[in-house]
Amino acid sequence: MSRCFRSPMISLSVLGLAVTACGDDDASDSTELSGAVTVFAAASLTESFTEMGDAFNAEHPDAEVTFNFASSSDLVTQINEGAPADVYASADQDNMTKLTEAGNNVGDPELFAKNSLEIAVEPGNPIDISELADLENPDLIVVTCAPEVPIGAYSAEVFDNADVSVEADSFEEDVKAVANKVALGEADAGIVYSTDVIAAGDTVEGVEIPDDVNVTPEYPIATTAEAPNPDGGAAFVEYVLSDAGREKLQKYGFSAP
Repeated sequence: MSRCFRSPMISLSVLGLAVTACGDDDASDSTELSGAVTVFAAASLTESFTEMGDAFNAEHPDAEVTFNFASSSDLVTQINEGAPADVYASADQDNMTKLTEAGNNVGDPELFAKNSLEIAVEPGNPIDISELADLENPDLIVVTCAPEVPIGAYSAEVFDNADVSVEADSFEEDVKAVANKVALGEADAGIVYSTDVIAAGDTVEGVEIPDDVNVTPEYPIATTAEAPNPDGGAAFVEYVLSDAGREKLQKYGFSAP
């Protein structure tokens, strides 16, 4: 009888050691991330991703997230030409497609946020711009971005939806440049993301664009095929998709996909 009871006791002991060992492995995995994690992200993600990067660095003290914020079109061109990046986060699907068609992604891109558009004007709206049709006034200085830049393409789509013809006075490099030009008084209006109005604080005011002519930009994210730090990149993407990441995105006006 003693023999019958001894065998399960030994098995449980071994099982306990195995579970402990597995637990130790998981714990070490969470602390073993190290080195630079390079994230190429759309300019409209500047504030939310910077906050995420600070939280990620605090969680993984041996790793350091660094960002390259610019237009999605410029960033994907840089990656496809060999620039070292672990993660690419785009403000549209078209530029992410450029990455995937070049085979420079690992796994399928995942949507992590949505946005909307507004008309950016100076605080107090001194010219009293109330709708897209007001931007047809040739006396106004209106700025946007080139069509290959997501906000430029979205702006053109909104103008088409509203059946207005707006001549841009200049094409800026990214949406932050559009908002900054309005904030500095160098432009009367520009089309920006709703999140950029929030990020601009009291330097810019937003005029809402009706839902029936507005668009819903979608933001995909992916790790890159030639990532210098693939584990770090995958961990950052995981953080963006987590509840903590979504919370930070919502803080800056993004909605869930």
